Amino acid sequence: MSGHSKWHSIKHKKGALDAKRGKLFTKFIKEITVAARSGGGDPDGNARLRKAILDAKAGNMPNDTIERAIRRGTGEEEGVHYEEVTYEGYGPGGVALLIEAMTDNRNRTVAEIRHLFSKNGGNLGESGSVGWMFDKRGYIVVEKAARAEEELFELAIDAGADDLRDDEENFEIITSQDSFESVLSAVKEAGIEPQVSEITMVPQNYVKLEGQEARQMLKLMEALEDHDDVQKVSANFDISEADMAAA
Repeated sequence: MSGHSKWHSIKHKKGALDAKRGKLFTKFIKEITVAARSGGGDPDGNARLRKAILDAKAGNMPNDTIERAIRRGTGEEEGVHYEEVTYEGYGPGGVALLIEAMTDNRNRTVAEIRHLFSKNGGNLGESGSVGWMFDKRGYIVVEKAARAEEELFELAIDAGADDLRDDEENFEIITSQDSFESVLSAVKEAGIEPQVSEITMVPQNYVKLEGQEARQMLKLMEALEDHDDVQKVSANFDISEADMAAA
């Protein structure tokens, strides 16, 4: 069971992503800039940049903003230099968290992340404290109404997926990093629009939370994801739909 797909599903239904479009644009710009800096400005030869551009377009970011971010990454335009950093820690109930951030001031960011942990019942840990509990995988979430399980399983496996998981309202497709794009293309070509499609850190196991711990965990997730320097938060919690909706 996974809290990850439920978390995205609840946010999607509440319209939380649309309400924070300005923050999303900031995150898109940082990812495009760093992707272009690390792998070049041609999306055909840079898978990370290609995915970042697709995500930005899906979020209705204007093309000129995307192109400007690419130019900043390749050094053709002046801009802030962002550094990638990962933070690890524990949330309520012993939930493991990995926070991927981009910052121009490491000291400021780590102090603010530590404050968010302590304020919401968690603890920022040492590097390596929880990273071993996660694997970097391709992750695609599809609503159950989109396809029958057997049909989606066959489609995904034929395209190179490793697994299909049933998570109550959604199906989760797990892939290797290398096969992610081919599986995502196959899903979209079948007329299915995923709720989530990303390369992310997938937990090896999950911690079940209920009641107060569940509510506190969700507050921590929201606080972390709302931070300007945080790009992505991965966590191994499992919380019921009822607790998610009540938060």
